Amino acid sequence: MKENKVTNYQAMVYVYDLSNCAKEFGFKNDEVWELNVVSDTGRKEIEKMYHPTVSIKVLPEMLSELFKIVKQHSEGIINFIEGVNSPSRDLEYLVAYNLKRFR
Repeated sequence: MKENKVTNYQAMVYVYDLSNCAKEFGFKNDEVWELNVVSDTGRKEIEKMYHPTVSIKVLPEMLSELFKIVKQHSEGIINFIEGVNSPSRDLEYLVAYNLKRFR
């Protein structure tokens, strides 16, 4: 039960951060976030290619649930995810970025 509350809280904070970042960087109505579950190496590669990015480190066993909650409570996110249903120790970051905004 406590784990569910923590996951819900993390998801709501993440959605809030996505909204604030989109406003701060002047996203237009047709600009959306790409949401991905990646390893630390994948996160670093995304952060080198795109700006802004919003990432959060999550325990692998909580990643699937966090992704589902973020997906439910956010508009304007294109969902792209691989392997989140089978937790892997390598996949530990939820990263959002905009495909139109290169560094």
